[in-house]
Amino acid sequence: MELRPLGRTGLSISPVVLGCNVFGWTADEKTSFAVLDRFFDAGFNTLDTADSYSRWVPGHQGGESETIIGKWLKGSGRSRDEAIIVTKVGSDMGQGKKDLSAKWILEEVDNSLRRLQTDHIDLYLAHWPDDTVTHEEALGAFAKLKEQGKIRAMGCSNYDAKLLQESFDAAAKAGLPRYDVLQPQYNLYDRDSFEGPLADLCIRQEIGVINYYGLASGFLTGKYRDKADTEGKARGARALTYLNDKGYRILAALDEIAVETNVEPASIALAWLIQSRGITAPIASATSPAQLDAIIAAGSLKLSDDQMKMLNEAGA
Repeated sequence: MELRPLGRTGLSISPVVLGCNVFGWTADEKTSFAVLDRFFDAGFNTLDTADSYSRWVPGHQGGESETIIGKWLKGSGRSRDEAIIVTKVGSDMGQGKKDLSAKWILEEVDNSLRRLQTDHIDLYLAHWPDDTVTHEEALGAFAKLKEQGKIRAMGCSNYDAKLLQESFDAAAKAGLPRYDVLQPQYNLYDRDSFEGPLADLCIRQEIGVINYYGLASGFLTGKYRDKADTEGKARGARALTYLNDKGYRILAALDEIAVETNVEPASIALAWLIQSRGITAPIASATSPAQLDAIIAAGSLKLSDDQMKMLNEAGA
């Protein structure tokens, strides 16, 4: 497994990023620690979280995922330099709205640093667009954090091609650093919002891309085959939306390639992303160490041109 350069950031990341949104939600602290240990023992190094994970759980305030990562970092005995930590700012943490104001970014970064028990964040992302704040204001706040050494690199999530280009233009005009990483939704099923102008822009501007929902809320693992499979599952309602003709075509292609390669459908779905145009590394989560098998296998799986074509056509 080789680390991959993340755009122009100077960071080198693993071919799959561990999604930590499940920590403190569907994976308790002990399980989360075990997942983190196995992930790093396998040679992977990149974690994705956010200040708001897992605010959606009744009784949670947000920051639960960052807190678990911080406790693990402190107690694992590993060097801080072994981990590339990605976290995000801009979600509603009680303000009642998405928030990329300079005041909030400069305040909330310290809360994330405290929860993560570290003095720097490797990659800090604007979680959502905020049309009440100018690009110059948000970029200026991120630039200040870089100058202070609190973050190493900056990026954004959920920006379309128009908004991303506007941010580049604003950065150039104001003499500010630009966003160097994008985190979009992208997987074998959900392709329209990234493929085309957004992917073209990222490639042209050498933007690192770490996409979320790489396994489509677990659908691409193959564990959801009918409505009954989704019942009572934390992400079952979302997986249910994929149970249609297109979804079944994708599952059939994954099943066929799984026989050819002797690996799980989830590994194939992630490997397709790793080899896809414009993608640096997909994000995938695991609620147990055993679920990491698919992620670890994906890191070294090379799909043939014919297999890539089959998957591209199935999910077209």
